[in-house]
Amino acid sequence: MHEASLAGGILKLVEDAARREGFRRVTALRLEAGRLAGVEVRALRFALEAIAPGTVMQGAEIAIDEPEGQAWCLPCAATMPLARRGDPCPRCASHQLQPTGGTELRVLDLLVDD
Repeated sequence: MHEASLAGGILKLVEDAARREGFRRVTALRLEAGRLAGVEVRALRFALEAIAPGTVMQGAEIAIDEPEGQAWCLPCAATMPLARRGDPCPRCASHQLQPTGGTELRVLDLLVDD
């Protein structure tokens, strides 16, 4: 379950920001985990909630956006929606696809309390 290590990395990022910016508590955390990022969102949420007690994230509301995947299809020379890695192009059924969106895991917003 690599989501536990991802949660640890997110917590470190938030705690580093708290030291740098001088806030004591995060009340809301909004993440983006693209559909092609290889992240199980429910497991990530569970891991974040499990490590939050006793940290700046204790009691924080966690929202995770899941943007659709997109890929550049070489034969079509166009961007196509892509539900999962390994799926064919919905237009031409080619597997010559380069993911271009929905691959990121990132922190979008923090609502903090000084």
